[in-house]
Amino acid sequence: MDSAGQWTGGRFTVRQETRLKADRYRVSELLPDGSQGEVLACAEVKHFSLKKKITFHAGVSGARVLFTIEERGLRGGGDGYDVWDAEGDLVGGFEEQAVSSLVRSTWVLDQPGLPAAVGRERNRFVAVLRRVWDFLPLDVVPFLWPYHFDFETGGKQVLKVDRKWGLRDCYVVDILVPGTDPRLAVAQAVALDTFQDR
Repeated sequence: MDSAGQWTGGRFTVRQETRLKADRYRVSELLPDGSQGEVLACAEVKHFSLKKKITFHAGVSGARVLFTIEERGLRGGGDGYDVWDAEGDLVGGFEEQAVSSLVRSTWVLDQPGLPAAVGRERNRFVAVLRRVWDFLPLDVVPFLWPYHFDFETGGKQVLKVDRKWGLRDCYVVDILVPGTDPRLAVAQAVALDTFQDR
């Protein structure tokens, strides 16, 4: 086991389940044959909540806190989000780049001891199409076309997040270099779903 407990693999799925009062995220291990492994963590995001804080609990029962995503402004730390472990130690953080994201969503992912990784939408056409969709009077029709993000450090891909086809949001998270904390990678995937401006 590593610092993330049983999270020793490099591939995970993050599934969103929409409920009446909250969205629920379930994180599962993705096995080599492509099937779903055990549920590692769950979290809920209340609708219309002004407080941008998400706490992930172990397994389905949710008895033990694993990590928390918290808006930096809640602690007076500026823009972006930080990920904290159960003991209150910093795992890492991420921030959306507002200017770059006008055309193609761009995030910077930071983990102590590792160089920063810059993540961008893989497909420029889909990025533009998503922005056009936002201006259309189609609020009840979700944008179903999958979009993906590649995170790179010095031109080398270190993490990728792929959104899958379907009415419900589902992401596959691939950690491509050793040392990247899986909790931070999963938190970034959730941020792409719930905190992203576009």
